[in-house]
Amino acid sequence: MRSSADRGRVYRRCGCRDAQHHQLGTRCPKLASDHDHGTWTFAVDLPAPAGKRTTVRRGGFPSEDAARSVLRRMLEGEAGGFNADPNQTVADYLTTWLEAKALTLKPTTLVRYRDYVTHDLIPALGTLRLDDLGYRHIAGFARAQLATGRGRVTVHRCLATLSSALGDAVRQRRLAHNPAKPSVLPRPPTAERTIWTPEEAARFLRHCHHAAPLMADFAEVLIGTGMRKGEALGLHWADVHLDEQVLYVRHPLSAINNSRLAITTPKTRSSKNWVAISPRVATALQHQTPPSPATPHPDDPFSGLVFTRPNGQPLRPQTLLDHFKRLAAQAKVPIITLHDLRHVAATVPITAGIPLLTVSKTLRGTPPSPPPPTSTPT
Repeated sequence: MRSSADRGRVYRRCGCRDAQHHQLGTRCPKLASDHDHGTWTFAVDLPAPAGKRTTVRRGGFPSEDAARSVLRRMLEGEAGGFNADPNQTVADYLTTWLEAKALTLKPTTLVRYRDYVTHDLIPALGTLRLDDLGYRHIAGFARAQLATGRGRVTVHRCLATLSSALGDAVRQRRLAHNPAKPSVLPRPPTAERTIWTPEEAARFLRHCHHAAPLMADFAEVLIGTGMRKGEALGLHWADVHLDEQVLYVRHPLSAINNSRLAITTPKTRSSKNWVAISPRVATALQHQTPPSPATPHPDDPFSGLVFTRPNGQPLRPQTLLDHFKRLAAQAKVPIITLHDLRHVAATVPITAGIPLLTVSKTLRGTPPSPPPPTSTPT
């Protein structure tokens, strides 16, 4: 038995047994006479909960150098705060990865990652050792998913989640390379969007001002400011300054797993910013009922929202989207999503000749590309 230069022990043992069928291990006499007999093992004491220590043993290595290399990686992993156990399974790694990501991801993103990990990746790949996971396993998983009828977009997102997890393992030096790269499934092409023309947007707004005033005001704000749906739903009266003709985008509202509502963080760093409001947008905001000074509650993140249901509760994004599509059908305009109104907010000023850079700054980021004109304007 030889001591590691740092910590742990590296030694050779075999599976031979004595007359009582007890394994000889390191006591086998053949180990001294035959250098090819047996395999190499390492043992190391690692911290365990409650201040105790546990001895971890891993064997079956063909050479002393191989055993020492894995021992070194395991000790480096412990120093870096992650598990570098060569017997760690994909299921154990992904579970630990999700626990770490819960501290940094948005709730909506975390739910999506957890669904892919628990419902797809762990059932299919979880029993494999992380060190053994290869491109062929991932390719087989993708083929099996597509064969069952899963959509290419869904499978691509699932593979992207796995690639993100394995990318973190590479950055931690837990893996030498990411077996999910290059991607098994190319990114599916983005579906072509239908964007309302200014005339169609005006027709929709005229219909809603009579049929659904709340939706009309909500659409006026989205088109007039380029705000995202969640940003408008999470807009608080404290961030609306009508006298100064500005509002501050601070707290988007999101639906976690299409059920629980939560106030989250903006999509990008530039999203959290001031937005100028036109007289038309100001009128739409004034149609809502601001709370009295005694109404807002500092411990209630939904208190003081601009757009609410009649009982003062926040609007649910999916319910709002369904209502929006029904109204679009009634107004006889193409069925689009509420997010597409952000594209309308970019198309209208660009069509009017406003420079793209100005529109980009107004939308707090790269504006959506407007569709090509169907005819040359006169």
